Amino acid sequence: MILAIDIGNTRIKGAVFEGYNTIDSFVFSKDEIQEKIATILKKYNKITHLAVASVGNIEKELFLYFENVLDVWFVSHDDLFPFKNNYSTPKTLGIDRMVLAAGATLQFQGQNRLIIDAGTCVTYDFVDQNDIYLGGAISPGLRLRYESLHNFTAKLPLLAVESPKHFLGDSTVGAIHSGVVNGLVYEINGFVDEYRAQYSNFIIILTGGDTEFLAKRLKNTIFANSNFLLESLNQIFQYKIKND
Repeated sequence: MILAIDIGNTRIKGAVFEGYNTIDSFVFSKDEIQEKIATILKKYNKITHLAVASVGNIEKELFLYFENVLDVWFVSHDDLFPFKNNYSTPKTLGIDRMVLAAGATLQFQGQNRLIIDAGTCVTYDFVDQNDIYLGGAISPGLRLRYESLHNFTAKLPLLAVESPKHFLGDSTVGAIHSGVVNGLVYEINGFVDEYRAQYSNFIIILTGGDTEFLAKRLKNTIFANSNFLLESLNQIFQYKIKND
């Protein structure tokens, strides 16, 4: 068994895998890492490996604490990935984006893949049907957009994410919801249309914390899986074992 941990900008997600099967999943905060991992290990005493993918600022020692009972692996740019990385600055490509690209490469073979991760930021990553990572885009996520409107203006309120009641906002609150939510939906649809115009044999993978909220609003057919990063982390771990 493997315990996979995804350390994001705002929260930590984990999942227990046996082979390629998901046994259990978790969400917790950064200040309860060791307590939660200890609880998981007590519940699943057959876990032998801990795989960690991190974009957040967190001390590795919190995980290395478990070295005496687990093999601990932190995904890095120096690991073997199942795609060729054509990013012009490969060492700056986020580990989370690399793990997502790896999962898409392994799970959807022989296809052009666009992975959209909708979290604190929205990232777009493209791996072509020849397993070449070409790049993508980064933009603010839903909450960042709400917070920016509040933080960088004098009078706009800070709102929680909410579905706009109408395309035409008839109040300041309505206009903010319409602008933020519809603006991101139009952005995603626009990116997808641009890729579709250039590439055939195409699959779109939507993941991240806002997956469910956004999936039903997009006009394009997508594969929506909020746990795709954790599943990809497990897949790249299995790939590593086979190719070591």
